[in-house]
Amino acid sequence: MQYTVLIIDDEKKLSGLMARIIELEGFKVFQAYTGKEGLKILSAQEIYVVLSDVKLPDVNGVELVKEIKKIKPHVEVINLTAFGTISDGVTAMKNGAFDYITKGDDNDKIIPLLHKALDKAKLQYRVTELEGKVLKKHRFEGILGQSKPIREAIDLARKVAITDTTVLLLGETGTGKEVFAQAIHYASPRQQKPFVAINCSGFNPELLESELFGHKIGAFTGAVKDKRGLLEEANDGTLFLDEIGEMGLELQAKLLRVLENQTFIKVGDTQTSKVNVRIIAATNRNLKQEAEAGKFRLDLYYRLSVFSIELPSLSQRKGDVLLIATHYLQQFAEKLNKKGMEMEDEFADLLRAHPWKGNIRELKNVMERVMILSDGPVLSANLLPYEFHHPNEHEADLMKMEAMEKYHIQKVLKHTNGNKTETARLLGIGLTTLYRKLEEYRLS
Repeated sequence: MQYTVLIIDDEKKLSGLMARIIELEGFKVFQAYTGKEGLKILSAQEIYVVLSDVKLPDVNGVELVKEIKKIKPHVEVINLTAFGTISDGVTAMKNGAFDYITKGDDNDKIIPLLHKALDKAKLQYRVTELEGKVLKKHRFEGILGQSKPIREAIDLARKVAITDTTVLLLGETGTGKEVFAQAIHYASPRQQKPFVAINCSGFNPELLESELFGHKIGAFTGAVKDKRGLLEEANDGTLFLDEIGEMGLELQAKLLRVLENQTFIKVGDTQTSKVNVRIIAATNRNLKQEAEAGKFRLDLYYRLSVFSIELPSLSQRKGDVLLIATHYLQQFAEKLNKKGMEMEDEFADLLRAHPWKGNIRELKNVMERVMILSDGPVLSANLLPYEFHHPNEHEADLMKMEAMEKYHIQKVLKHTNGNKTETARLLGIGLTTLYRKLEEYRLS
């Protein structure tokens, strides 16, 4: 790859000579004779390093550094001057210049310095590229669906994303609440800061408190050093609290304090810590009913539900089932190196007819399963689980909820060769929940 350098210097002969020397090093060189012309080239071309004279006809080259960084922050700038001063050098570096050197005396330094600046610029380009991929992956455009219910939910999420308002995401398990939380974060002014997620149902109350707020050394048995909590990890960013309804009442009081004044106290500490964090919470429960029944703090409910978004179940957006299924077909086809895969009509009809109690998570798991089991390029109906073919046999022993659940767990365990972590992932449940089910059905 040929990397590009932009020279901004009104001394045309000197600029031309420098350009030829740099081209001999394998670079592609652009030349400009004013700051305005340089910025125009910078906007139009993929430039890695700028060599800019300090004294230009229309602008001071030291101040030009700030304008360059505004347009393309990953570009590195080297200031060149005939009469260097310490104050100009300091200002150039504060403005973001890679270096500040004197013409003539430092000519032998230019090429080595140029390569060093290029190395840093390439790294910055890579970081910018990766950040762009993250934003693309988590943006609202990545949320699949064209049905009215999902588009309405997306529209609401877009509107609240640009604010700092606390958001409560409501909906059945598997409707994509974390996907929405990420989209809100990456569409917000906090997008360059951390997005931290925790499932409140995965911890006992004491451990959840330590995970969220952190602890001081000696706070409890095993606390051998200070620990930063997730609130601190998410500082200036977003903290996503999934299954907020599982949080104990005592811990809810501490969370309420965070929402009210952005302060908290670590476990075992006496000092107050302060953070700047946005809270997005999610639940599949009716928190208002639980609050009225004394199972959830009513004051916390009102603070969390400043802006609520109800995510539709897959049964409310049946028109999106095949669109989402096709997305996962392509995803798993690439992962499993199975090209040209397609669904037969009966397979597609059964997908549309299924009630999808587990929503998108269930659909994803089903598509992964059938893709693993398929031997040819066509997904046939016989690859789908038993319940897709016998949806009305609810009275039969095998189709009773407990029997069906046990049967399904056995099938997935067999598929994963007993790997419980992978089994829990395919089932869409937590590892602790799986162990409880194994004990309940005496499968362990």
